[in-house]
Order: sequence, then structure tokens, then C-alpha cells
Amino acid sequence: MSRLALGAQPVTGPTTPPAPKPARPGERHIGYFEASAYPLTSLLFVVPLMVAYEVGTRWYASDPVSHVQQRIVAFNLIQQFFALMGATGQYMPAGAVASILVAWHLARGDGWAARPTVLLGMAAESAMYAVPLVALGYVFQHYLPLYTPAGGGPRALLVLSIGAGIYEELVFRLVAFNVLHFLLIDVFRWPRMVALPLMVLTSAVAFSLYHYTPPATEPFQWESFLFRGLAGIYFGLIFVTRGFGLTAGAHAGYDIAIVLLRALPPG
Repeated sequence: MSRLALGAQPVTGPTTPPAPKPARPGERHIGYFEASAYPLTSLLFVVPLMVAYEVGTRWYASDPVSHVQQRIVAFNLIQQFFALMGATGQYMPAGAVASILVAWHLARGDGWAARPTVLLGMAAESAMYAVPLVALGYVFQHYLPLYTPAGGGPRALLVLSIGAGIYEELVFRLVAFNVLHFLLIDVFRWPRMVALPLMVLTSAVAFSLYHYTPPATEPFQWESFLFRGLAGIYFGLIFVTRGFGLTAGAHAGYDIAIVLLRALPPG
């Protein structure tokens, strides 16, 4: 430890500028790549997506007669989990996203400021991350034809794509990674270089198997299982390196791109 840190005062003359004061918390300049990975920034980024999902579900993914809303399976699973604890409500999954990210933000002690330019950059970065997965899907579809599940109209599928990006990433990345981190690193004290790849792989396998469990009607297919497993690994790597918001954005961006491509005329 230096003498100055122990309390010695620097010698200054009439022309010597004063020593710069240390930056206060929140005054340090935070670059885009750091700010975009913050939990609070992730929350601000996914809030418009959650609103679009709720509004779109009401208008485009609801039965006009029974008014039953078509929901992502992960969304229903979250609702069922809260119902087991006696908590019910249409917006419980959205509340779970907000609560987890706010708690994570408070635990980290990050600042409360967020720049609109960072959110715009995250939208562009999410779209960029979706491109390699679309290309991988094209390769699989060309050489290993994948099962194409039946669905509603394009508008309903676009809405469900947004929901998949948020709530599947909530279950299989945000929640799963925290649970696995607690078990592998905090409890069993595994080194991170061993635990992190296992966390990515485990969540990817669970993510792929989730698409074949009831009430899903899609038959198991090794080709689609492998593709979704690779997609899960890809999303896991984005989550570890870039945070929840960009992972949800990349997932939603991929699903939206697939819906738009399938809506194009043949050829």
C-alpha cells in the first residue's frame, strides 16, 4: 500500500494542479458492452417486448368466441409454478421477469441510469445474433429436413415468437443458470471453468426436450432435437457473455425471422 493511501499528503506548489478526486459511484463512464449486459438495462429492453406480447396475445392470439388466449408453454409453466404457491394472475410471469432482474440489479449495486442509445444498440445486436441461427436452421432444413409445427396465422405466430424469446429464456437461462450456479459453484464448489460449460449444456438439453413434452404435440425427432440443443448452447453462450436482455432479443429475433421467412411465397 502506498504512502498516500496511508494518509501522507502530496507536496504541491503554486503551479501544481490538485490531484484529481476519485470518481463517485455512477460517475465512471460505462461503455456500451458493459451497460448492455446490466440487469436493469435488460429489464428496460424487454419491457416493450412484454407489453407487445400481452397486447398482441389479446388481439391476435385469442379465440374470438371463447376468448381463450394462446400462450407459450413456458409462460403457462411459470403461471402453474406460482399457482402451486397460491399466487395467481395473468401478469405473474412478467412480474417474475421484473422481480428477478431488479433483485439482480440491487445485488450488483449498479447505477440506475440507462441510455436510450444502448437500448437501440441492443436491438441491432439482437438482430445480428439471430442471423447465424437462421443460417444454421437453413442448413438443417436443407440437409436434415426438420418438422414444421402447425400454428396460427402469421400475426399470432409473431406474438408467440416474442413470448418465446422472453419466457423460454427466463426459464432455461435466467432461472436455470442461477439454480445450477448455486448447486455446482456455491454448494459443491466446482471450479467455474468446469461448472459453466456444464450449465450451458444442461440448460440446452432441457431446452430442447421441453419442445416435446405435453402439451406439445410435436413428435420427437433427432434432427430437431440436435438443432434445438445447438440453439440452446448458442443462447447459453450469449447469456453468459452478454446478459439476459440480448439473449431474449436474439431468441425472439430468430423466431420472428423464421415466421416471416415461412410467410414468403414459395421460391
